[in-house]
Amino acid sequence: MTSAYAEPPVITVVRGNPTAEQVAALVGALLSTPATPAPEPVQQRSAWWASGLPGRPRGWRESGLPR
Repeated sequence: MTSAYAEPPVITVVRGNPTAEQVAALVGALLSTPATPAPEPVQQRSAWWASGLPGRPRGWRESGLPR
């Protein structure tokens, strides 16, 4: 039979004796923040934008030439 406390605690009180209300406020504050930052949206670059980058095949020097 496994215990509900089989994992180590996430929060440890180092000093003092917090009340149940203080612990509840701390847990509520921690749960209200996002766990990870939201991923930034990936912007698709157009072929026209990429053609001006240095070192790219068919770079800006060839952009005025007929294909």
